[in-house]
Amino acid sequence: MIILGIDPGTTVIGYGLVETGAKGLFCLDYGVFRVQAGTESNNRITSVYDFFEKLIKKYQPDKAGIEKLFFFKNAKTITRVSETKGVILLALQKLGVEVSEFTPLQIKQAVSNYGRADKKQVQKIISLILGLKEIPQPDDAADALATAICCANTTKWNS
Repeated sequence: MIILGIDPGTTVIGYGLVETGAKGLFCLDYGVFRVQAGTESNNRITSVYDFFEKLIKKYQPDKAGIEKLFFFKNAKTITRVSETKGVILLALQKLGVEVSEFTPLQIKQAVSNYGRADKKQVQKIISLILGLKEIPQPDDAADALATAICCANTTKWNS
């Protein structure tokens, strides 16, 4: 099973793809999609959709996990992140990918067994789980891999 993890953001969106197998989890790809500063809203939305549509078509994930939005101090930020998340959810839905949402606490708990783990701890554990030679960078990509791992663990127990 191939699982796509997504960490939605305003200008940097993390993605991570893992495959489940008899020997555990294997990292297929990870990285970030960056929206250029000053991009108009319509162009930003289109570029995010196009990127994720291509990514989904390339890897054909069976499931996707996406981070739930939590409290933001800035209303403008939550609006932009919500728009981005909505566009990504549309791409996933149109291409028939089942989606699960997870809170940051659930993701950290699934990866580290400790919901209050810091970013460095989570990144190190992700590299151990996936057998990566380096700690995944940037944080957004690592968070997306953690979301994919969380989704894989949840799927494993619910299958």
